[in-house]
Amino acid sequence: MHLLNLGILAHVDAGKTSLTERLLHSVGVIDEIGSVDTGTTQTDTLALERRRGITIKSAVVSFAVDDVTVNLIDTPGHPDFIAEVERVLGVLDGAVLVVSAVEGVQAQTRVLMRTLRRLRIPTLVFVNKIDRRGAEDERVLRALSERLCAAVVPMGTTDALGTREARFVPGLGPRALDVLADHDDDLLSRYLEGAVPDDRLHAALVDQTRRCLVHPVYFGSAATGAGVAELVAGIKELLPAADGDPEGPLSGTVFKVERGPAGEKIAYARVFSGALRIRDRIPFGEPREEGRVTAISVFDRGADNRRDTVPAGRIAKLWGLEGIRIGDALGEPRTAHEHHFAPPTLETVVVPGPATDRGALHLALTRLAEQDPLIGLRHDEVRRETSVSLYGEVQKEVIEATLADEFGLDVTFRETTPLCVERPAGTGEAAEFNKRGENPFLATVGLRVDPAPVGAGVDFRLEVELGSMPYAFFKAVEDTVRDTLTQGLHGWQVTDCTVTMTRCGYSPRQSHAHQGFDKSMSSTGADFRGLTPLVLVEALRRAGTRVHEPMHRFRLEAPADTLGALLPVLAALRAVPRTTASRGDSGVLEGVVPAERVHELEQRLPGLTRGEGELESVFDHYAPVTRGTVPRRPRTDHNPLERKEYLLNVTRRVGS
Repeated sequence: MHLLNLGILAHVDAGKTSLTERLLHSVGVIDEIGSVDTGTTQTDTLALERRRGITIKSAVVSFAVDDVTVNLIDTPGHPDFIAEVERVLGVLDGAVLVVSAVEGVQAQTRVLMRTLRRLRIPTLVFVNKIDRRGAEDERVLRALSERLCAAVVPMGTTDALGTREARFVPGLGPRALDVLADHDDDLLSRYLEGAVPDDRLHAALVDQTRRCLVHPVYFGSAATGAGVAELVAGIKELLPAADGDPEGPLSGTVFKVERGPAGEKIAYARVFSGALRIRDRIPFGEPREEGRVTAISVFDRGADNRRDTVPAGRIAKLWGLEGIRIGDALGEPRTAHEHHFAPPTLETVVVPGPATDRGALHLALTRLAEQDPLIGLRHDEVRRETSVSLYGEVQKEVIEATLADEFGLDVTFRETTPLCVERPAGTGEAAEFNKRGENPFLATVGLRVDPAPVGAGVDFRLEVELGSMPYAFFKAVEDTVRDTLTQGLHGWQVTDCTVTMTRCGYSPRQSHAHQGFDKSMSSTGADFRGLTPLVLVEALRRAGTRVHEPMHRFRLEAPADTLGALLPVLAALRAVPRTTASRGDSGVLEGVVPAERVHELEQRLPGLTRGEGELESVFDHYAPVTRGTVPRRPRTDHNPLERKEYLLNVTRRVGS
């Protein structure tokens, strides 16, 4: 028996959760099909998912098709939960992309297909809702080819389209041969010489699908079951089995973390090589700390069953790894985890209700961030506030409802603001010396800040000899530099810079040979951690920083006769169209818009385009703030920009 880890992805409301239910029913895992509307589906288990009829957290179910065991992962479709999709992609062997036969290719469909193709994940397309009024097949096939730039192979035709009797008629037609011959010279030669045998055509289809050259397209309906049997057969025959070396060193990846009924941490992981056993001590995460696995549950035939071992290729739930985080490598790390989607670009402050305990709220938010590492928390101890980073406004509703349902906490939110960054405008240098001037710390630190190319992040370098003082002091300076740069001159994270240590010095440990030990005259790591922020912010002051706001790249398609009303609105929202094109009776605008304006544009678009406008946006870059007041962010540290205040908070050894 071979194994396949399969993801189901789609634009919101395309029907992928309903398709999951139909798949589980068709293979005998469930006796009755659940409904998204009534909240009885297998994979949408959260109360909020059932109420809203959307998927928020990925879920795993398992079933068998003859000799193939499929671990099926239902993923969110709403753009606000794209981080959930990102984490799943790294554990997939294949995918099914669901498209509505009525709405066709939508904004999120394009984002998902681009990512699937870039990661070379073999993908089948299921065109759902052929039983709905307004369903079309040829229009959707054209959109798949043109808007997704994908080579698609129709696996059959439809009959009685748009009625409850709609059905899928399997069979490869001439179009399939044309598409497959484009990627196979031998097949093209046979095509030109005469008929191509069915087995040769099928072999080419399997090979090109597994190499991500083509995408087979099935039509059907999750509601009636039309086309689902053919899709199941395609999943079995066309998608590749999970690979992995069972004899190799242990290597796995955690893609989901949740808490059990007793508060215990449960990690969802895929094992790529080796085997993981109960009571194994395994290294995980960046610090490579070790943990002992206390229990294992493996997904199999519709349930997760307790096992003693997880073999290569399997997905399992693991207990006992209390320090585990999403994205952590188990055992021997594979390639570094990459973000396939942009990080959040918005932020809001959580406001506790009158009866809400702040300590309980802090714990609850920490638990939520633990399950979603791209949703960062920022605690302001002075103002006693907590900010959360977001992808969009729907996430605020989800966080609010989750805190109420799971933790019994009442919260509201302040207005959403963009998450900006700071970049050095030039070069700046500063230094403070041990036992000189107003420096109360037993340390010498000199730092230079230089701009670096966009995307370079933060690089720390030395221009002093590594052996000139204990390594622990150099490490204290580097760690403090990186921590201090999370809040620049305007309060935003400073990025794309090189920080060079230009001077160093310390007071050696006093010993009995030198008239007795005196701890107050010996440098410690605390001296370097205390002094570094003062030196660094002075270097930043001399370099200067510019605040950059997040910008989204947008693609807007709307009826051509509505563009006249759209353009002034785009200008008012500071959106800049860069290209325009015609597509039938529609106009297509592409350009950039500030991230903070995307939600307003989404809200106003239906009224401006008679409900026919379609907007796709994704983070593209940070641009300098050139209009209005430069945005500032309240500081949450001891504020090294104010020396006296900082020293009062950090040390008691304040110089006169």
